[in-house]
Amino acid sequence: MKLVAGLGNPGKEYENTRHNTGRIVVGLVEKKLEDQKIKFITPDNFMNNSGKAVAPLVKTKKDLENLVVVYDDIDLPLGKIKISFNRSAGGHNGLGSIIKALKSQEFLRIRVGISPATPKGVAKKPKGEKAVINFILGEFKKSELETIKKLSKKVSEAIETIFAEGKDKAMSLYN
Repeated sequence: MKLVAGLGNPGKEYENTRHNTGRIVVGLVEKKLEDQKIKFITPDNFMNNSGKAVAPLVKTKKDLENLVVVYDDIDLPLGKIKISFNRSAGGHNGLGSIIKALKSQEFLRIRVGISPATPKGVAKKPKGEKAVINFILGEFKKSELETIKKLSKKVSEAIETIFAEGKDKAMSLYN
């Protein structure tokens, strides 16, 4: 089974927050790829417990190879994506929960940038833990949501490439 999980928090109060980017993008991608044989999930538990929703659906090594997790990345500028494989959680609690529950980090991720960019295109992150939390739990501006919606087309193409031609091809095209 091909599985794409979009990370975020359930509930109306989190709907358009930056930390819900995975859920937002996967909701848009699912509409674009509804004819594909892909199962899309947006876990109904909170971000830090994402592993509880994903692990029961990943029973074999083949399932692990067919897992793609989409989530927000404060280290990337808004409008950018990065596909990675077999990496640490990098401080992202939702991803950490999945790695712990699966006892493996050998799966694909599509990291979606949420930070404003400097004139040189580098992510401009808030400083300090409290500022970071306020930023990721803050709502997207309307223009930022439009950027995310446009980016979902690129993410859907990347997912199609991953499942049709493999992760290496997808990484070479979209990173």
